[in-house]
Amino acid sequence: MTNENEFKNMMQKFQVAPFENGVTFLSDLVNSSINFPSAFSRYTQDFILPTLISFQAFVRAESKKIPAASMEDNMTAYLNFSQLNANIFFKGVDGCQDAWFRFFNNDPLFNLMNGTKAVTGTNAMFPAMDSLVDQFTKQIAIRSSTLQCLAKDYPQAMQDIKDQFGLHSKGSQLEKAGETDRYILYQVLPTLSGITVKKTGKPILIIPPYVLGANILSFLPQDNKSYVHAFANQGIPTYIRFVKSMAENPAVQTVTAEEDTLDTRLFCEIIKKRHGKPVTLNGYCQGGFTCLCSLLTGQLDHVVDAFITCVSPIDGTRSERLYNFLQSLTSRYNDLHYGEKILPNGNIVADGDLLAWVYKLSSIENESPLVNFLRDFTMFLNQQTTDIKINRTAAALNYWLNFDRTDIPMDIARKSFISYNTPISPEGILPVTLFDRPLNIKRMAEKKIPWLICYGEGDDLVSKESALAPLDYVDAEVTPFPKGHVAIATSWSHPKSACAIHTRFGDNKVRGPVKYQLDLDSDLDKKEKTARN
Repeated sequence: MTNENEFKNMMQKFQVAPFENGVTFLSDLVNSSINFPSAFSRYTQDFILPTLISFQAFVRAESKKIPAASMEDNMTAYLNFSQLNANIFFKGVDGCQDAWFRFFNNDPLFNLMNGTKAVTGTNAMFPAMDSLVDQFTKQIAIRSSTLQCLAKDYPQAMQDIKDQFGLHSKGSQLEKAGETDRYILYQVLPTLSGITVKKTGKPILIIPPYVLGANILSFLPQDNKSYVHAFANQGIPTYIRFVKSMAENPAVQTVTAEEDTLDTRLFCEIIKKRHGKPVTLNGYCQGGFTCLCSLLTGQLDHVVDAFITCVSPIDGTRSERLYNFLQSLTSRYNDLHYGEKILPNGNIVADGDLLAWVYKLSSIENESPLVNFLRDFTMFLNQQTTDIKINRTAAALNYWLNFDRTDIPMDIARKSFISYNTPISPEGILPVTLFDRPLNIKRMAEKKIPWLICYGEGDDLVSKESALAPLDYVDAEVTPFPKGHVAIATSWSHPKSACAIHTRFGDNKVRGPVKYQLDLDSDLDKKEKTARN
């Protein structure tokens, strides 16, 4: 009789509990069924749209290659291409399965449902079931809120934060210092009150990559998460080269690596004249490779006397994942023509969306729509509340990933493409030329240019081996940072972070790039003082 009463009470609880706190069990399920396809579609769209674009580029390139090749060569190429697609597909399936297993192994609802086995058949069954109903209802409500967040709140948060993100965000404190047909030179001023720029201080010019863009280096200035402002807020004369709008400036569409170098020299001359000292050149990611090429031409002699690279692919062939993927394409398809984009005026550029998509393909086990969806779903689910808080850093990062991609001038893209297919020679000669000159990395030692190399220990885009390739040919100071490719520009730019870039940190007390620049300036001051005495 007791068990019968407990059973009735449990059933009554099961009927009532889902309606507690004004949220019905049924409405949570309905909301989830509505929000899931809306949320998941954002992740699939980011993958499918570049796929469709790539198909158009593929057809355009193949229309020229098929007539020029024999039937046998065409058949062999397409068989190899089919095998490559099959490999990518099965690799993606394996990644999705692994993501599902990870998700379910850590999912409170799944573990809760498994937990019913522990109480079934015991005298404590009904009280346990009574508690399970409460927990089950709570988990369904949390999932409904999580899907609502992914479908509506998270995308809105990305849009809301765009005015606070990037180089031209409110309060970013910029002052125009120079301009060419292709670039604008900005001085970055301090955002912290009471900080004065040292006019006679050693200046730094920061060169962003084309793909990532300048905005990631001025991430959230008002949150003290900005790479460029981390320099300026130490009183360092800080400059950044900003690429003009490609859509509005044909000169940007057709810029060559030589023009890039000459414009960089002009800006360095302006900066040196302003502050009376040679410039430290600082390239981030692809910007580090283009800066190195410029330095090795000799065009920057006398205006640049120090160098910093951050997560820069100096030898792209040592980024094993992407290099192996490119080699698997065979010579026919490992061709930049498949990434071309024809602009309305007829100029051809490298499609930024396609280049990002190629990276996704090379890492499909970690970058498929389902894997990315589960990653974000888990991030919010782990809060275990229906009142989900959206982290500003996460919102800004996702805004950047989704809305801040740019196309790349073809000559610049071609130089990087070559560097990912052809290694630096044993003699230290880069696989590209500028001004019809070979570029030997050993010139850095000949000119006695100090070099700080920073890399990310968890960087899955530019490997440690790629960033540290120069050490085979020259001496350089090395600073490893935890986390991934943009952590230096985001997490570690915060002055109170564990690896703040204006400090020494870690067991070996390595120097962050701002600390490195401060020490360079201090050494120059000491030399000047000694010379005067």
